[in-house]
Amino acid sequence: MKKSSRKKLLRPTSSMVKQAVFNMLGDIEGMLFIDLFAGTGQMGFMAMERGAEVIFVEKNRKFAQAIKEKGGKVIISDAIKFLEHLEDKPDIIFADPPYDYENYQKLIELALEKLNNGGFFILEHRKGQNFGAEKVKTYGDTALSIWRKEDD
Repeated sequence: MKKSSRKKLLRPTSSMVKQAVFNMLGDIEGMLFIDLFAGTGQMGFMAMERGAEVIFVEKNRKFAQAIKEKGGKVIISDAIKFLEHLEDKPDIIFADPPYDYENYQKLIELALEKLNNGGFFILEHRKGQNFGAEKVKTYGDTALSIWRKEDD
């Protein structure tokens, strides 16, 4: 029983979606990539493989410990609290909250506020939800809402 409830906590990003994100981003070497709701850290580790500096944000201590053991810089925190206190200006913020997440608007507002000029905020969510993104791409039941921060 414990195993199935733990499994429900994770909804890993599909290979197709991961590939689409990194194809869109292109060369990210040297950029700061924030992986919010990191889970197993798949997106962040792919960004690291491409030369980005990555900060993983995960509030589940077991998942955070697993990321740390694989060499990731992980912050154990709620995504909103992390963004509220973030002083760095990331180039890319990727967020994959649970589909039943209730604080999307605050997450979007903070992510866009914290981004470096020219940076991307990519939100993975259930298809059919509309958050007013500049671009939305769908992959099966999953959608990516994409914003690019223009110069202030």
